[in-house]
Amino acid sequence: MAGKVIISCAVTGAIHTPSMSDYLPITPEEIARSSIEAAEAGAAIIHLHARDPETGAPTPDPAVFARFLPVIKQSTDAVVNITTGGGLTMTLDERLAAPLEAKPEMCSLNMGSMNFNISRAGDRVKNWKHAWEKPYLEGTTNFIFRNTFADIAGIVEKLGKGHGTRFEFECYDVGHLYNLAHCLDQKIVEPPLFVQTIFGILGGIGADQRNLLFMKETADRLFGDQYVWSVLAAGRHQMAFTTMAGIMGGNVRVGLEDSLYIGRGQLAKSNAEQVAKIRRILEELSLEIATPAEARAILKLKGGDRVGF
Repeated sequence: MAGKVIISCAVTGAIHTPSMSDYLPITPEEIARSSIEAAEAGAAIIHLHARDPETGAPTPDPAVFARFLPVIKQSTDAVVNITTGGGLTMTLDERLAAPLEAKPEMCSLNMGSMNFNISRAGDRVKNWKHAWEKPYLEGTTNFIFRNTFADIAGIVEKLGKGHGTRFEFECYDVGHLYNLAHCLDQKIVEPPLFVQTIFGILGGIGADQRNLLFMKETADRLFGDQYVWSVLAAGRHQMAFTTMAGIMGGNVRVGLEDSLYIGRGQLAKSNAEQVAKIRRILEELSLEIATPAEARAILKLKGGDRVGF
């Protein structure tokens, strides 16, 4: 499986709001359908948040997750990866409610507290569909996304050791790599580490190509052969950075959580459209795309038959 590229797809997230794109999946039915289409296009991992079906606001409600998780599992072999980041206004207990009930193969895990400013994300919106959207975005100028060392250790204990869930370690800055190295040294986490380096969120490391190289070099120094590297970048940087990652031997994440666009000024009509584009780019570079079974083997996941949905 050397050289196989794992494509992850983040289907809806908690950053973009319904007024930004009519193509953003909102209802459980839309999230399920978009996830299945992304898997059929080549995504081995589907990263999932939930939204209130009426307003589109991010929700931690396990009952909403339960409306699409079984559908995805029954319709595709893709690895289901559930957020522990949730939405930007959720408490830690709320963020963990659905993962603890679902017991998935994989969850995201943010590796440090940080300023997380998405206040400019709605600059192009002229007419808001829902009253919550604009204040939700503007409020992030005074928001700290909490992920303390105690929070991280607690999540690993409850989900990892409690349910056999492994993690997509989300590293928004260089310090997050060192946080993860500390957790590895203290045996809080176990290799192989699936390290998702993230670029272009205000409050994290910028989307500069030199930063991509530096994050990779730093991860190599800290983790050696104990990690699997992946890259995502926000907005217009999505395809350029994931292409660079593929060339450098890494794995990639796309999806409407990370960018609403498929090209300059052109909204993506589906998650599958983004997956198909990066798959085409990677295959034209003579790279092979990992199947879900291969992704499970690479990341040492417990298997889809051992989840709670």
